[in-house]
Amino acid sequence: MEREILTVSVSQLNNYIKRVLDANSYLGDICVKGELSNFKLHSSGHIYASLKDEGSLIKLVMFRSCVQRLTFRPDNGMKVTVRGRISVYERDGVYQIYAEDIVPDGVGSLYAAYEKLKAQLDAEGLFDEKFKKPLPPFPQRIGVVTAKTGAAVRDIINITGRRFPMAEVFLAPVSVQGVSAAPEIANAIRLLNEHELCDVMIVGRGGGSIEDLWAFNEEIVARAIFASHIPVVSAVGHETDFTIADFVADLRAPTPSAAAELVCPSAAELSGYFQNQRGRLKSALIYCIEHKKKTLANLTGAYGFQRFSGRLADERQYVDALMKNAEKAARSLLEKKRTVLSRAAAKLDALSPLKTLARGYSIASTKDGTLISSVSDVKKEQEFVLRLSDGAADCKFL
Repeated sequence: MEREILTVSVSQLNNYIKRVLDANSYLGDICVKGELSNFKLHSSGHIYASLKDEGSLIKLVMFRSCVQRLTFRPDNGMKVTVRGRISVYERDGVYQIYAEDIVPDGVGSLYAAYEKLKAQLDAEGLFDEKFKKPLPPFPQRIGVVTAKTGAAVRDIINITGRRFPMAEVFLAPVSVQGVSAAPEIANAIRLLNEHELCDVMIVGRGGGSIEDLWAFNEEIVARAIFASHIPVVSAVGHETDFTIADFVADLRAPTPSAAAELVCPSAAELSGYFQNQRGRLKSALIYCIEHKKKTLANLTGAYGFQRFSGRLADERQYVDALMKNAEKAARSLLEKKRTVLSRAAAKLDALSPLKTLARGYSIASTKDGTLISSVSDVKKEQEFVLRLSDGAADCKFL
């Protein structure tokens, strides 16, 4: 007999599969071991994630009522045992495990490696704030280390062109996942520094699982970022994703788009700022000019002239008083000096040899001016000078 072929709609098919799975007692209450990936705690309070092992994965959903009973916070890379039921989400035709409970089952190897390296680099000081470099306020060239295809580079180019079109975007294309990704990223950072190709650089990629983002958890990338003298903005994954690169970088952006916003000033905002400053400067100049006009008017007006004349008269009187005091002081000083001079002249006159000559005495000296005080000081026929009160006479000793 020819087998009858059923024709059903997609909705009917998904509904049928759902009823088959829901009717299976083994799948209605089952424990599954695996590693959490693509973990997300939704704003609704529900958990969405993947549960995987070396060969496969299954979608996981845990509703808020069950999440509230958890005694720990699940995260990417954690090995867990999930208890729940297997069913189908009819709209998407996806079968998944609806978790009732999650129990930690150790830490995944990637998560353990992440924590180990993070602790090591933190101890070495690579995360210290004192090493964080400020971003340039007006970058001329922006380096981007990411894949040459993908949403990340397109978002960065679009946002940069919109916000700050005068800046150039220099793309250093690299692999962002896989075995070669970490060495490529580290080498690109080194080359951008070596050739001074940019003022600031964005290092990152779009979202993904912990495995997809792992290149940015590698030590070689962390040390390349730390050694960069060009400021580095890390932009890896989504807002909830954290990598080692985020802690080492000078600034972490939650997404590549946000990184472009952070490194680029808004040309429109700058224009508005300068227009505002121009208006303030104009107002200040107008106020200053008006103030000077009023001051000049006060000085040149009738009242101002009277004030100026009165002030000038006061200053003249003050100068006259100073001159009188100076003349008085000069006269007083001159009289004192004259008195002192007169007394000194009187003393000098009393000691003058001319006084002695006036009383009839004389002074004998040789032609060269040597005083003769004894007869023995001269020789026979020697000429000498005899000084009297009213003159001098030439004499000869006989």
